Amino acid sequence: MGPMKRTASESDLRALRELTLLHEISGILDRSLDIRDVVSPVLKALADHMAMRHGTITLLNRKTGDILIEAAHGLSKEQIRRGRYRLGEGVTGEVILTGKPAVVPRISESPVFLNRTHVGKQREDASFICVPIKIGKECIGALSADRLFDPDILLDEDLRLLSIVASMIAQAVKLRRMAQEERERLEAENERLRLELRDRFRPSNIIGNSREIRLVYDQIAQVGRTATSILIVGESGTGKELVANAIHYNSDRASQPFIKVHCAALPETVIESELFGHEKGAFTGAVSARKGRFELADGGTLFLDEVADIPASIQVKLLRVLQEREFERLGGTQTLKVNVRLICATNQDLQQLTDRKKFREDLYYRINVFPIFVPPLRNRKTDIVLLADHFLEKYARAAGKAIKRISSAAIDMLMSYHWPGNVRELENCLERAVLVAAEDVIYPHHLPPTLQTAEASGTGVSGTLEELVQAYEKDIVQDALKSTRGNMAAAARMLSTTERIIRYKVRNSRIDPKKYR
Repeated sequence: MGPMKRTASESDLRALRELTLLHEISGILDRSLDIRDVVSPVLKALADHMAMRHGTITLLNRKTGDILIEAAHGLSKEQIRRGRYRLGEGVTGEVILTGKPAVVPRISESPVFLNRTHVGKQREDASFICVPIKIGKECIGALSADRLFDPDILLDEDLRLLSIVASMIAQAVKLRRMAQEERERLEAENERLRLELRDRFRPSNIIGNSREIRLVYDQIAQVGRTATSILIVGESGTGKELVANAIHYNSDRASQPFIKVHCAALPETVIESELFGHEKGAFTGAVSARKGRFELADGGTLFLDEVADIPASIQVKLLRVLQEREFERLGGTQTLKVNVRLICATNQDLQQLTDRKKFREDLYYRINVFPIFVPPLRNRKTDIVLLADHFLEKYARAAGKAIKRISSAAIDMLMSYHWPGNVRELENCLERAVLVAAEDVIYPHHLPPTLQTAEASGTGVSGTLEELVQAYEKDIVQDALKSTRGNMAAAARMLSTTERIIRYKVRNSRIDPKKYR
């Protein structure tokens, strides 16, 4: 006996329930841009209005091919976890694979229904409907539900309703996917512009691309356009003066004076006159009035290097200039106003000196408004080769030599050394190497003895004479391949030998010529 036809009143009642359901689902889908926040309420609405149990939304992972339950109504967490399918597997897998809906009138009589969720006997006497969720021609998942088997129920109507809901879900997913893609595009564009601006802003006088030195670039960018006092901290030879230069010449004061004072080089009797100037007759030898560094830097930037060496008596006057922007020349009574941006640098721990009462605490806090730490070279090893190449080109040009590069073995030594003198020591090493080099390549023996000893560099080679010779041969072959971009025939000609011998050396030394192409 077939299913009974519905009366007009029953059809009207169902139509009303469907309209109410679709209106509620439309409101649910508008609540959040995150689809995960709305799928569960949609399934609950289906259960409440249409008596559909165990509703599930499964989504296809396009990378793995797995089909997983994204949300479910009437299932436990364990049952949801077990609901995993592959394309073409079971009713759900087949629907997602073909993009066509499926109806199982009675689950207990279906050989293809897998019941992966193990819902149990309550599902054996039920009807199951599964429809695809499609965006255009792409099937991204499926919407399914079951209801108690009833021969009077027209499953085609349930199929039509679920198809409409699946279409609404698909449209919501499409809009959210477009919004997400647009957000990702804008984020990528912002990141590209940020990196472009960073590269454009990167000070031309500072070499490096490591994470540590990029942080310094970012700090220079942050503080460049302000009038804030800056304290640059770092070991000797790290490039603190270069950072100060970069800050000034990338600031609004770039066209104004940039005056430098190396406080450690000035005796206590001279430093006050150097900073604040003096009037004629202020002391023996003061035959005329003289402007100090603060006056000379008016409108621009004053850089005080090794500020920790300023005597305590001068620190008081320095604090007044920073606070009041005024001072008097040595031996004078006229108060002078100045507009100076102060940048200080030190290789000492000013906080420790402050604790020990060797540096004024109020002055320390006044100059330490925006600290910048310049990392030592040993903490930015990835910059060593860039710096070495820069200094090689600089001093080769100055010496009129056609030195093209640094050998692999020499680079290994540069990378292994601990660089107590930082960038300044590296520069001196390359200057020396260029002077002593008679060829177009810098080899290990061109570097200073401190880098060539195993104790200092950690690059000493131990082994038999044969092993040492093989290691040396490998370096020579690698350097030749670098010069010829991996061309073994050209490398053989460069070394005045045969290609067969080069191939033998390459094979024995396990060298990969392709990486030099």
